[in-house]
Amino acid sequence: MPNFTLTARGPFSLAASTRFLEGFTPAAFTGTAAQPLDLAFPVEGSWSTVGVRVRPDERGVTCEVVSPPAPGPDLLAAVRVQVGRILSLDVDGSQFPAVGERDEMVGGLQRRYPGLRPVGFWSPYEAAAWAVIGQRIQIRQAAAIKARLASQLGELVSFGDHALPAFPAPQRLAALKTFPGLSGRKPEWLRSVAQAALDGRLDAAYLRAQPRDQALAELRQLPGIGDFSAELILLRGAGDSDAIPRAEPRLARAVGLAYGLPEPPSGEQLTSISGFFIRQLGCLFS
Repeated sequence: MPNFTLTARGPFSLAASTRFLEGFTPAAFTGTAAQPLDLAFPVEGSWSTVGVRVRPDERGVTCEVVSPPAPGPDLLAAVRVQVGRILSLDVDGSQFPAVGERDEMVGGLQRRYPGLRPVGFWSPYEAAAWAVIGQRIQIRQAAAIKARLASQLGELVSFGDHALPAFPAPQRLAALKTFPGLSGRKPEWLRSVAQAALDGRLDAAYLRAQPRDQALAELRQLPGIGDFSAELILLRGAGDSDAIPRAEPRLARAVGLAYGLPEPPSGEQLTSISGFFIRQLGCLFS
């Protein structure tokens, strides 16, 4: 089976990534940190469904494509890029420890979660679909609907001793009329998300190549996508590593508590706080 290695530049722990997924409700992850990380997802561009088994390696991770059994070079290259982005191995984190040396709060988090990097959605398309599914309902209810979409409309990928359903490729959601649990205009919005993915408007490389404000503005043009969802798609879907969510009130409250601020910081203040370290280091991720 085709293998490839992704090298970590800076601290990284696959076990820390897996432990994060154990508590990340949208992922519906059922494995443990002691096992290989098995991923099933549609590959951006071709939207062929693949299965990838990820194991720790002294350099980063080794990835084994278990399905399809003989991927062509273009598909294999696309899988490599996508897995790297999912695990944030596509960015240089070698200067990240210096942030903790300059800021005790960050240093404390680094010691508490050694080697943890952001784990993204499998694609901006899936992040956008999650943003639509989860509107105005509880997160566990949304996760259950997402899991049913995968099991009923997605492809099942075998890993030998078990199988995982992948989230449906956009061509499946583009024809969606109704689905249990999707109320109001959500089926219509999901069709729009799927068509945007098919048109390349949710391509991760395309989104990251745009000026950030322009990328967010384009995402907000999608029906059902507002400020919060646009940031989710760009940061957690496309893996923009040099930005923070300005429309996430929980982050503002957490930063306010961590730094002893009299009230949660505004979006501008959050940007200033995060930008301080970037200015001091020259660049956090280059």
